[in-house]
Amino acid sequence: MSHKGFQLDLKTFCCSLCLDLLRDPVTTACGHSYCMSCIQSFWDEEDEKKTYICPQCGQTFTTRPVLKRSTMLAALAEELKKIGLKAAPADHGNAGPEGVACDFCTGRKLRAVKSCLVCLVSYCEKHLQPHYESSAFGEHKLVEPSKKLPENICPRHDEVMTMFCRSDRQCICYLCSNEEHKGHDTVTAAAERTERQRELEGSRHNIQQRIQDREKDLKVLQQEVEAINHSADEAVEHSERIFAELISLMEKRRSEVKQQVRFQQETEVSRVKELQEKLEQEITELKRKDAELKKLSHTEDHTQFLHNYPSLSALSESTHSYLNIRHLRYFEDVTAVVSEVTDKLQDVLREMRRKISLTVTEVDVLLPQPEPKTRAGFLKYARELTLDPNTAHRYLLLSEGDRKATYMSQQQSYPDHPDRFTECGDQVLSRESLTGRCYWEVERKGGGIGVAVAYKNISRAGSLKECGFGHNDKSWAMYFDQNSCHYYYNDITTSFSGPLSSRVGVYLDHAAGILSFYNISETTTLLHRVQTTFTQPLYAGLDLYYAGVTAEFCKLT
Repeated sequence: MSHKGFQLDLKTFCCSLCLDLLRDPVTTACGHSYCMSCIQSFWDEEDEKKTYICPQCGQTFTTRPVLKRSTMLAALAEELKKIGLKAAPADHGNAGPEGVACDFCTGRKLRAVKSCLVCLVSYCEKHLQPHYESSAFGEHKLVEPSKKLPENICPRHDEVMTMFCRSDRQCICYLCSNEEHKGHDTVTAAAERTERQRELEGSRHNIQQRIQDREKDLKVLQQEVEAINHSADEAVEHSERIFAELISLMEKRRSEVKQQVRFQQETEVSRVKELQEKLEQEITELKRKDAELKKLSHTEDHTQFLHNYPSLSALSESTHSYLNIRHLRYFEDVTAVVSEVTDKLQDVLREMRRKISLTVTEVDVLLPQPEPKTRAGFLKYARELTLDPNTAHRYLLLSEGDRKATYMSQQQSYPDHPDRFTECGDQVLSRESLTGRCYWEVERKGGGIGVAVAYKNISRAGSLKECGFGHNDKSWAMYFDQNSCHYYYNDITTSFSGPLSSRVGVYLDHAAGILSFYNISETTTLLHRVQTTFTQPLYAGLDLYYAGVTAEFCKLT
């Protein structure tokens, strides 16, 4: 017989517990053989249960079998050892500290491949075979190896917990269902599992849907990051170019001023030096004349004195007659002009920095932001608004620093302007554009007042449909009478009734497309909320249509 042949038949002579060649083999009444020490150790662990199971076929013995040594198997095992052959069972590896050990293995514990929820035992591949081969294990439930099998045993009755108490939300054994849980809503663990499994699948479906939604949101945010980076790069590039042009222009103007001052300096210095030379010549001539007169004054000959005096006494015209002596400021005026320009430029730069800072901080990623619940929460987004006189209808008088509008019986003398509302609606828009999250309040006196937002390109003349706030797709408006209000958009109206305060709060989340109108009194009450998509910056608007009524943007900061 070849070694290979013996290798194929070695399973017959191996102990299914230690997986090695039989040592002191014994055979049970059901015909399976084991090492004497292996089966004794196995049954020692079963003594408390008073039942003894064959590890291979699962046959149960009510009393511990008396085992006798199998002489024939012992002789065959000895012969196999003599010819140097050993068992070569599959090595499934040690269980290790992290793995689940086979409960049947003695000595070296192999890694379990399955756990039985009926036996409450974990098996390696070798010891699991009876569950596949014997019909006695047909109803047993095999699962992935688990260290938590003891948790399936009822601590009170030492029975497998196959029931579930819905009243107390816990697993129980059948004895518990007849004792402390008697009268409760109990079902089998399998039935409860089926119910919870349906819930689990529903939860998984919801989770998977949310994962898909969040992945879409993630994609949108990634696109937002790319858009922000692209826009920022363009803004920086454009700003760098503009500032470079400004710096170049300033440098050019600096050079021009320097050249003009130096040229005028040379001209004036040349003129002054020319006068200096003339004065020096006159001084020399006068000194010479003075010396001659002095000499003549000492002449003793009267006739000679009188003869020479007329020619010496005559003086040439003095330079003093054309020299305009004045206190010159020289180039201080130039310094004053440059300083004045510098102050104006600094004002412009400060205002530019303020606007740029405000605009930059309003850059807003499309993340969901909850709408404030209190007026204090809204005030975090308060905006200081003023009315644009260039948009005001001629029947509106602006006052209080262009924050207040009053409907007048006579037209005001506003100049013509392409932004002015002229034909329809006694309306006016704010100077400031609105993006990001903004909040403002309007104090109204009297009925017949509209509080609105609109795009800059809303028509300024034409029919009500074209330019009236709320009567087109470029504006949204809430109109207030004494005890009612009406929301208008694209000529569709929604009416509201009830007591109204004189103060109206408006909240805008431009990116989220939210526009809300609130009644502001001791409490903040929502009148109407709009959910839409804004495609352009918005401007706050007022519409007054009764004589004497007023509306004012409130100071909130």
